[in-house]
Amino acid sequence: MIYGVDVSSHQPTDYSTKGLSFVFIKSTEGRSYINPRLAGQTKTARDAGCLLGFYHFLWPGNIKAQAEYFVGKTPEKAGDFLACDWEMNGSGTYASNAEKDQFIKEVRRLRPHNKVLLYCNREFWLNRDTTSYAGDGLWIADYVTAGKPRIKADWAFHQYTDTPLDKNAGDFRSKETLREWAQR
Repeated sequence: MIYGVDVSSHQPTDYSTKGLSFVFIKSTEGRSYINPRLAGQTKTARDAGCLLGFYHFLWPGNIKAQAEYFVGKTPEKAGDFLACDWEMNGSGTYASNAEKDQFIKEVRRLRPHNKVLLYCNREFWLNRDTTSYAGDGLWIADYVTAGKPRIKADWAFHQYTDTPLDKNAGDFRSKETLREWAQR
């Protein structure tokens, strides 16, 4: 198992990368938001030799436009992974299961050389998901022991706490194994 974090505009650009193999960075949300710390947070991770994932917070509606916005604003490179963040938004709504699937498929079409994942919490996975479609991998949030999410599904990443920041475990033997997976 390897370890990483995920960051957004709530974290500084000079977060600690000590002991990390990967970093997920919030890139965009909907069709108008870009993380104002995206460039600095990306530089911190790349300078530390971490593998990178970028995520888009999905809103209901305009799915194709959201996918285009995400890939157009995200500084991804070959070997980076991209993720759909599927959860309740601040207004108490969320994209439908079909919209989640459509977004992942559209990002995969637009970026065929990057792995595309689904991020969601345990409640969404167990009670709102009807297709079990997670693209190239599932990134599940369940605040229990690292690497032991309470689901019966294959997962690639497990967010196991949000204190003091979002910490994640990767189901890979090493950073090199993750790199190989991301480049296939």
